[in-house]
Amino acid sequence: MKSELIVDVQPKEVSIALLEDSRLVSLQKENRNQAYAVGDIYLAKVKKIMPGLNAAFVDVGYEKDAFLHYLDLGPQFLTYKNFMEEAMKEKKKVPQISKIAEEADIPKQGLITDVLTPGMLLPVQIVKEPISSKGPRLTTELSLTGRFMVLIPFSNKISISSKIKSTEEKIRLRQLVGSIKPKGFGVIVRTSAENKKVAELNNEMRTLLGLWEETVEKLQKSKPPTLIHEEESRAVGVIRDLFTPNFENIYVNDSEIFNQIRNYVSLIAPENKEVVKLYKNPLPIFDHFNITKQVKSSFGKTVSFKSGAYIIIEHTEALHVIDVNSGNRSKQGVDQETNALEVNMRAADEIARQLRLRDMGGIIVIDFIDMNKGEHRNTLFEHMKEVMANDRARHNILPLSKFGLMQITRQRVRPAMDIETTEVCPSCYGKGEIQPSLLYTDKLEEKIDYLVERLGIKKFTLYVHPFVDAYLKKGFVSIYFKWRKKHGRGMKVVPDQSLAYLQYRVVDSEGKEIDLKEESDMNSSETKNRTRVKNRVQEENNDQN
Repeated sequence: MKSELIVDVQPKEVSIALLEDSRLVSLQKENRNQAYAVGDIYLAKVKKIMPGLNAAFVDVGYEKDAFLHYLDLGPQFLTYKNFMEEAMKEKKKVPQISKIAEEADIPKQGLITDVLTPGMLLPVQIVKEPISSKGPRLTTELSLTGRFMVLIPFSNKISISSKIKSTEEKIRLRQLVGSIKPKGFGVIVRTSAENKKVAELNNEMRTLLGLWEETVEKLQKSKPPTLIHEEESRAVGVIRDLFTPNFENIYVNDSEIFNQIRNYVSLIAPENKEVVKLYKNPLPIFDHFNITKQVKSSFGKTVSFKSGAYIIIEHTEALHVIDVNSGNRSKQGVDQETNALEVNMRAADEIARQLRLRDMGGIIVIDFIDMNKGEHRNTLFEHMKEVMANDRARHNILPLSKFGLMQITRQRVRPAMDIETTEVCPSCYGKGEIQPSLLYTDKLEEKIDYLVERLGIKKFTLYVHPFVDAYLKKGFVSIYFKWRKKHGRGMKVVPDQSLAYLQYRVVDSEGKEIDLKEESDMNSSETKNRTRVKNRVQEENNDQN
C-alpha cells in the first residue's frame, strides 16, 4: 500500500491529509493558535468540588471550567501531591521523584473530597479537548509521549503494546526498558519500539526525562492558569504517531513546517529523511493531489459509494446515526438478500473510512439494510471488525441487533470534523441577487487594476474556480495573456478547487491574502432595500411638512 502525507499550511490553520493508494483516509485540521489540545499540561487551580459527581471543576484559563473526575487522579495521586508541594516550596532546583516518599495508592472507590480542596494548585493534562458546550477533560496522571514510548511520572509499571505479538520481543523490551528507566517513572512501550536497539530507546528516554525537568522548572516559576508543557504541533505529532518506513512521500507547502518535519524524521529515521519534500508549485497542494475533490465528495450529509448506494450521516449531541441505502443500484444480484449483503459490506468499508476521516467519536448507531439470514449478519459483523482493525482510536463493535442496528463506541478526544460542502453564492452572499455573470471578468480586471495602479502591488496570485481559469486562458490570445501584457507579468491566475464558481481570492508574493471585497460586492440587494426605506421615510417627512 502506498502511503503519503500531505500537509497544507495556511495562515490560520494547518490541514494534514493521509492518503493510502491516493485515497483520502484521514484529514486533520489544526488552528495555528490552537489551545487546550490533547497532551498539553497546565498549572491549574481547583475551583469547585462536586461531591455528587465525585469530581472537581478546575480553572485552566478556558471560558468553561475543565472537568476532573476522581478516577482521573491516578492511583499514585498522593505521591504526585507530595512531589508538587516539594517543587512549589523549593523553587531553586527540581526535586527528584526517586527521593520522594512513595505513598499508598488512593482507593478506587474513594471520594474527591478526601484528596482535593478548593484553591489547590495542580498540574493537569488535557485528555479530551473542549467539545460543544463542555470544557476540557483533565487528568493528573501526567504523561510525555515519544515515538517509541510514553513516560509516566509517579509510576513504576512497564506496559507493552498489545500490537506487539512476539512473546520473546515483549520480554526483551520489558527487560531493556526496566534497565534504563529511573525509579519513580512508568513506561508504556509503543508498537514502533519493536526490534529497536537499546541506544535508540535510551536516547528517547533521556529526551523525555529532559522534557519532564523543563516542565517542572516552568511549573515552579508560573502562576495558574498557565500552559507549562505544549504538545508538539499536530503535523509533527501525526508524523510521530503514523510514520513508518512505508511512507513514500511527505509533502509540505511551508518551509518552516517542512524543516520541523524533516528534522524530526532525520532524528527518528535518518535513512528516510528524503521522503520529506517541499511543495513549491503555485497550484494549491490539496488540488494537486486531488484531495479537495475527495473532501467535497466525502463530507456532508450524504456520501455515495459504489453501484449507486449511499449512506446518510446525522450528528446529534449524544450520538452519530448512519443510515445505509441501496439507492438506484444498477447491478442486481441473485436475490434481495444477496444484494442487501453486498450493499452492507461496501457500506461497512465506507463507514470505517468515514469514522477515521471525520474523527467521529462516542456512540455510532448504523442502520444497515435488513438481512434475514444469520450467517449474513455474522459475515457483516466480522467484516466490520476487519475493516476497523487499522483504526488507531479505541473502539468496540457490537453484533447487529434484532432490529438490524449495529452499535459502535469509538474514542472521542476531539470534536468530530464537520466540513460544510455546500457553498454560499460569492456574488450575492445569500441575498438572492447578483451582478450579471457576463461582467465577471470585467470585475476581476477592475480588481487587478486597483491592485497594480492604486495599491502598487505588482506581484500577486489570483485564485479562481477551475472553470473560470479555463475560460480566462482559452484561445491563442487569451484574456489572461491580455491582462499580463497590460498589468505586468508579476500577476498569475491559478485554479483553486476549494473556491465557489464566481469566487476569487488574491495572495501577495509573501503568501498574505489581500481583502478586495467592497460594499457593492457584498450587499447589492441590501443596499437597494436600504435606499428604498430611506426614500420612503423622506417622502413621509415631505408630506408632513
